[in-house]
Amino acid sequence: MSEAPTAEQPSRDRLFAIDIDEQSIARNNANIEHEREVAIFDLLDGNSFTVEGRDDGPYRLTLAIVENKLQFIVGTETEAAVATHFLSMTPFKRIIKDYFMVCDSYYEAIRTAPPSKIQAIDMGRRGLHDEGSRTLQERLQGKIAVDFDTARRLFTLICALHWKG
Repeated sequence: MSEAPTAEQPSRDRLFAIDIDEQSIARNNANIEHEREVAIFDLLDGNSFTVEGRDDGPYRLTLAIVENKLQFIVGTETEAAVATHFLSMTPFKRIIKDYFMVCDSYYEAIRTAPPSKIQAIDMGRRGLHDEGSRTLQERLQGKIAVDFDTARRLFTLICALHWKG
């Protein structure tokens, strides 16, 4: 049984690095670029990430879209790839489409709409983000365990990968 992590000994059940396959993303939307950068920063600042059946973290995660599937390549500090998982994008497609529609409305609203409308749109945006996060946790079950906050930030990255303009 391992001891609880201390300030000197951080948890091994975490990500220490995140890479995004450059071939999988388009760089044509400043809002999505910003969301991705913030999500990576927040993920690295605090996350819970465990590869089922392994105890050799912390982990490096590389995300990519390969043949319309989400690819998770998990490595350690010493090994490039200790696990690779593919997830179908099908369960995410509707959520991502709706999420981007609401995000577009949100970014437009913050320029011209009253605060009450911005808040209403933002609540819808957060609801879709939560739905995507729960779906991600379910799809990773038995492969990779993440807490809800980590799933939220990973969902942001999945959206950034999926965004094609």
